[in-house]
Amino acid sequence: MLPIDKNLTFLLVLLATWELVWKGMALWKASKNNQKNWFVALLLINSIGILPILYLKLFQKKHR
Repeated sequence: MLPIDKNLTFLLVLLATWELVWKGMALWKASKNNQKNWFVALLLINSIGILPILYLKLFQKKHR
């Protein structure tokens, strides 16, 4: 069995948590805004939070 570097494990957990939080918020907004294409893209593409942040800041529908 290979030794596991604790720093690498911490980094992976941190990145996974980061992705989960941003992806969750973006998926929620995409579903509420009935943006099916964005929902599917956000669900399938893992981008360490970059795509969800871009969606939330630039592409979601603004409600007035």
